[in-house]
Amino acid sequence: MASECGKTLDQGDPEVSEAIDFAHYYAELAKELDSVDGAKFIPSKLTVVTPPWNFPVAIPAGSVLAALAAGSAVIIKPARQARRSGAVMVEALWEAFDEAGIDRDVLQYVQLSERELGTALVSHPAVDRLILTGGYETAELFRSFRKDLPLLAETSGKNAIIVTPSADLDLAARDVVQSAFGHAGQKCSAASLVILVGSVATSRRFNQQLKDAAQSLNVGYPVDPRTQMGPIIEPANGKLLGGLTTLGDGESWVLEPKQLDDSGKLWSPGVRTGVQRGSEYHKTEYFGPILGIMTAETLEEAVSLVNEIDYGLTSGLHSLDPKELKYWLDNVQAGNLYINRGITGAIVRRQPFGGWKKSAVGAGTKAGGPNYLVGLGEWKDTPVRAVTEAPLSAPARKFLTAAADAVSTGDITPADRAWLESALASDAVAWQTEFGAARDVSGLHAERNVFRYRPLPATIRYEAATSGHGLAELLRVASAGVTAWNGRPELNALTVSTAEALPEAAAHALRESGIVVVAENAEAWAARVKGYAGKTGPESGVRIRLIGASVAETAEAADGKPDVALYANDVVAAGRVELLPFMREQAVSITAHRFGTPNNLTENLI
Repeated sequence: MASECGKTLDQGDPEVSEAIDFAHYYAELAKELDSVDGAKFIPSKLTVVTPPWNFPVAIPAGSVLAALAAGSAVIIKPARQARRSGAVMVEALWEAFDEAGIDRDVLQYVQLSERELGTALVSHPAVDRLILTGGYETAELFRSFRKDLPLLAETSGKNAIIVTPSADLDLAARDVVQSAFGHAGQKCSAASLVILVGSVATSRRFNQQLKDAAQSLNVGYPVDPRTQMGPIIEPANGKLLGGLTTLGDGESWVLEPKQLDDSGKLWSPGVRTGVQRGSEYHKTEYFGPILGIMTAETLEEAVSLVNEIDYGLTSGLHSLDPKELKYWLDNVQAGNLYINRGITGAIVRRQPFGGWKKSAVGAGTKAGGPNYLVGLGEWKDTPVRAVTEAPLSAPARKFLTAAADAVSTGDITPADRAWLESALASDAVAWQTEFGAARDVSGLHAERNVFRYRPLPATIRYEAATSGHGLAELLRVASAGVTAWNGRPELNALTVSTAEALPEAAAHALRESGIVVVAENAEAWAARVKGYAGKTGPESGVRIRLIGASVAETAEAADGKPDVALYANDVVAAGRVELLPFMREQAVSITAHRFGTPNNLTENLI
């Protein structure tokens, strides 16, 4: 990792631990796939893994191990710049295969000499899943090869730390610099922006601390143990070179980056100020050792600056005011949130990693989190064996009443109504045990690590039953969506598009639950999907649950855009599976002490 990718010891060593954590965690998750009541997991036959160079061991290992744990054979093509690190990782897995009596052919390592070979691999119909970690542009490229490619990707980030006047400014300066310049800023989670609220913008203390901390970093190669910031992966060019050398309107250098040797890879940290709202630097990911400073009069303005960015990977806040923490937690749009600490260095299970909006493609489940394996195969419906008592929500009862009315008119059979009742009971159990409350699996006193689910807008396209339960399948999926919004129809952002007009009982139940219902032929549906693709800012990322509709035709209508996520499994009774399309995951990590003294700043906020 040091010789290929310029990783310093403090950056490379944790990767080995992370790879081991992935192995243990995904092995445990794999057991759960066989015990989902109301659904059967069907593994993918072949998964292709295309990892990045910036985490040359942990991310390739995590992706490969997840696919293997989910029962799939794997082809891994490490990044060209990290091919030896990837080979060492694969050899370690092969040795484990030998010990366990598993054929090495289950995992294939490839390097491709021609671009055409890469295109052929990605677009091949035998590929059931592709796991990508890389730029959003790469996801777009892959989808241009095959528009219906089942792609799970963690993509780009343009991440910010907000600092308010109530913050501990010394700690904030330290965390901003570490988050911005660790591994020379070549992390998708790195802090590319710091937004100074109110008086912090003119605080000589904070601004001098920030400059001094960045300026004092030891920049060099990993061979020197004193090195704190290593080289960039290759000589700066294109977008990154522009970011290191060119200022936008109104910007100036607090700390101008300098090229330190003839390689073009060793640069000192750069800090620019005066970054304007809507400017290129505000919205663009540069992936290098550059930090931009923005200012805002209020926290609300600062949050809006963050949310205007198309990406939503990591985000940070430094504040000691509980009201500010509450507002930020309720309104900032990112998958991984950090309070009074740095915004890099997520740990498996403790801080599952993955973003919102254009920072995630596909299922949106987090690496190192409880649902990651769920999206690595298909699901088939099975009878619910045993549902413990859990109260049905009011909307669920409404759907059951509608189903009873539909039975009387012959639109739903009594058997399908009984199946629907078992499915909605499964939803109630899943809400009670998994989705309904935030939880902290780490149990640490000095740090809170809270995992929670947040509802998001979604569209259901209904054309035909997938698992033999007719119209009850639509009510089942719609009920899962309403459950995700916690039975608050005034907040629902759900749409049902149907190929034909629905029976009155079903349509009435949907509308009474706050769902917009529209009957659309194939042409109108394709136009709707086309309109979903390419949305920006807070509206980035659209989820569509297909029931009997063609994946290929829907993907074609979306032109393969990665920001349109398609869920096309057969409809299953298991709430553990059917609730996921309507929820996005969020991991919140909070430093719960000051100088070793515990505090309860966020005890009642999550």
